[in-house]
Formats: sequence, structure tokens, C-alpha cells
Amino acid sequence: MASEKQGFFDRTIHAGALSRWARAARAARDTDLPELRRQRARARQLKNQLDELIHVADGRLALPLEGNQAFPRPPDADWAWRPELWCGPLPVPGMSSVQSKSMLGNCVTLFHDCAQSEITLRQLRNTREADLAAYGLRLDVFRFDGSYLSLAVDLPEEAAQGLKRKHLIRLDTIVEMEKPLEIFARLNIKHGPNTEQVVRELPLHEEEIRVEFDLAYTKLNEKRVEKLWLDLIFEGPQMNQVILRDLTMSRRKRAEL
Repeated sequence: MASEKQGFFDRTIHAGALSRWARAARAARDTDLPELRRQRARARQLKNQLDELIHVADGRLALPLEGNQAFPRPPDADWAWRPELWCGPLPVPGMSSVQSKSMLGNCVTLFHDCAQSEITLRQLRNTREADLAAYGLRLDVFRFDGSYLSLAVDLPEEAAQGLKRKHLIRLDTIVEMEKPLEIFARLNIKHGPNTEQVVRELPLHEEEIRVEFDLAYTKLNEKRVEKLWLDLIFEGPQMNQVILRDLTMSRRKRAEL
């Protein structure tokens, strides 16, 4: 009952304020100048607050929703994840002349060996209805005098928990490019003093960009798994812009034969 009364009270105040400003707008051509000046100052104060509210509301209500972890995954997946960079706004949304080992967010690191970096990284808001991720990552490369360029994505501890050689780990991503290039995905699994690596080339010509890493062909020591990370390796990236609209990972156990 109290909430109903409060809602009625708020609607009454809003209707009254809207009516007063509507009358002032209609009479503005005939209002004396001192009063018109006061009305303009109040209207500007109100407009600033309204613009701020609309700006924040547009960002929060635009599709897709921030923090969204919904994405297609195998029905038998025992783990699935979308990194924070693709979920919500970062405190520092971007950087230019990016040096090697620079981090954007808590789990994405850029590596390169350029003598002079002409590389920029920026988080951008996804607004297309087809996008499930709230944000994307844009990589701009101008002159490139290095021999390698990669993005490392640290996987959470949950990815290592209970990991077996019978697992398949799947990577799904959405990639946009100005010019064609090759991108390789390398899954790294640290177990004890050793690191297993499985490399796949992303099928950028296909509608669904998806690869699976089969751990059956590794020498993984299941009892000593410590951490996992993914490297995205860009071949010939100069004078190009690459946008990763989404990036998700999941794992499932291979069907028993």
C-alpha cells in the first residue's frame, strides 16, 4: 500500500511539473525578459540532469545487456565463460601506442616485439541486435615492424578445476576485419613445470568462427593442472583494424566410445 501511495505521489508531481513547463514553453514568446531569463536558467539545470539520465539509461538499456553471460554452448558443457572485457565497461576503456605486456582489464594482455608501437586497443559498446556480448574489443595496427602480435586471455581458475584429457575446450568468437588476415588460437595449459599447447587456425571465412581443442592428444598431467590461458596470434596485422565482437569459451567431455 505504501508503495502504491508513493507511486501515485510521484506520478502527480511529474504530471504537475510537465504541465508547468509545457505552459512556460507555450508562453515563451510573450514572457517578459527577466522572467524568461530565470526560466531559461532553470530549464538548463533541468536539461543537464535529464541529459545525464538519458545518456546512462541508453547505455544500460541498449541491447545487449551489460554483464550478460548468455551465449550458445554445448548442452553437456560443464564450464562456460565470457571474459569481463566483453561483459561490462572497464575503468580504462583503451590505450594507444600500446607497449608489450600491457593489460586491458584483468585478463587480456597484448604482446608484441615492435621497436616503436603504432598499436591501439579500445573497448567498444556493441549495439547491434545480433550481438549477445555487451562490449567488443577493437585492435588498430598501423605501421608494424615486429615479428609477432598476440592477445593473451587468462582463463579463470574454474577452467582448470577437474580438467581431464577427455575434455574438449571450445572457443567461439565474432571477428570483423578491414582486410583479410590469419588468426591462430593457441590454448596453453600449465601443469607442473610443463606447458601443453594446442594450436588451431580460426576459420574466418565461415559464418560461425569456432574451434575446439582436443586434450586427448596432449601429455597433460591431470593431477598437476595449474592454469590455462588463450593466445590469439595475428599474422600480418599491419594497416588493419580487427574487432572482436565476442569471445566465449566452454568445455565438455568427449563422448565415450
